[in-house]
Amino acid sequence: MRRTLPVGCSFVKALICDNYNGIDALRVGEFPDPEPTSGTVLISVEAASVNFADTLIVQGQYQVRPETPFVPGTELAGVVERADDVEDLSKGDRVTAYLGYGAIAERVVAFPVSILKLPDSVSFEEGATIPVAFGTSYHALVDRAQIDPGEMLLVLGAAGGVGLAAVQIGKALGATVIGAVSTEEKASAVLDAGADHVIRYDQTPLREGIATATDGAGVDVVYDPVGGEMTELALRSTKWNGCLLVVGFASGDIPSIPLNLSLVKGNSIVGVFWGRFTIEEPDQSRENNHQIMEWIAEGKLTPVVQKRYSLDEAVDALHWVANRSAIGRVIITP
Repeated sequence: MRRTLPVGCSFVKALICDNYNGIDALRVGEFPDPEPTSGTVLISVEAASVNFADTLIVQGQYQVRPETPFVPGTELAGVVERADDVEDLSKGDRVTAYLGYGAIAERVVAFPVSILKLPDSVSFEEGATIPVAFGTSYHALVDRAQIDPGEMLLVLGAAGGVGLAAVQIGKALGATVIGAVSTEEKASAVLDAGADHVIRYDQTPLREGIATATDGAGVDVVYDPVGGEMTELALRSTKWNGCLLVVGFASGDIPSIPLNLSLVKGNSIVGVFWGRFTIEEPDQSRENNHQIMEWIAEGKLTPVVQKRYSLDEAVDALHWVANRSAIGRVIITP
């Protein structure tokens, strides 16, 4: 049931989720215009990025279940329209921002802690891909895995948004990076992102590919946004004191891991929940973001945009991501 809107309410055009019946139940329509308050920022959205989490939240399968109707979308880039009583941000600033949801709309309101200024060299489309993909991957590899130069990093789902970010950040940190993918097109994208080795697991069993790439030694860190059967296979191919980073379950299957693997290999299974990290440790999150932006400005990291959709085509954009067809990020331009 849709909520009753106040008389005289102004509207923005947005992608709207009226219920949890999935992507095909979404519609493009009018949604109440967000009202900024003191200490918040009103942003005119130029581009919104589609994340796999967006495809889950509209099905009620994500950690957060907003009251319906709501607007999906977790990250965006645009121009500040108002920033009352906010330090370091003013009207006209080019920014990127992270929201729990609400980004696929013409305008949004965000808290300053979730906003970063965009360098002039970064387009709005590129900027919209930065917070979640690069934020998650940096937090995973630096804060959680504490990866060292020279270590072997395996990235599962390496051609996706967070996967390509992990490949690039791993290289920036001095790791030797192995990307696991399922098609030739994805393999090319991962090599272009700087990976040292690529495993086509549609052609070669994953563990065999890892053994070949590491001369039988195994990997130090596994970055896993996929889940499913690949998780246990990768965990079995870690070195002594290795680390499996649990980032997500794009396969749709949350694996059950025999804990004796951690006992006999001395490895660790480490959760990565970047969204909560930004709330629990905002100061560290800001430091991470500044480093990410510095590396982007220096050309060490490059956001990858595969496809662009209009707001009226937003359902197609979510289907493209849900089907795991995306290489890098998919953008919607409200």
